[in-house]
Amino acid sequence: MEQLSFITPIKPWEPVGDLLAQQKITTRGSEAALFRDVFKNAIQQVQDAQADVETKQYLLATGRLDDAHSLPIAEAKAALSVDMLISLRNKTIESYNELLKMSV
Repeated sequence: MEQLSFITPIKPWEPVGDLLAQQKITTRGSEAALFRDVFKNAIQQVQDAQADVETKQYLLATGRLDDAHSLPIAEAKAALSVDMLISLRNKTIESYNELLKMSV
């Protein structure tokens, strides 16, 4: 049987500034890759959080969840991840629409 620790630390998201420092942006293609990586990272965070919630729900339903408080914490984390992804998407669409309004 898998042992679950009582308190599991939340992994922090990498700041965008760190991504810029890791990747030397010199061409337009690398900027697009950075933009893509930010979205991939956000989507992966949502998927990981949702998988954690589903695992904890299964353990609770089968009576193998030792710490019942971890399920609401995981659900809140998943909801926050989804909200962050939605905000990122909305800002991207807003920025794209601003670019379309610019005259060249």
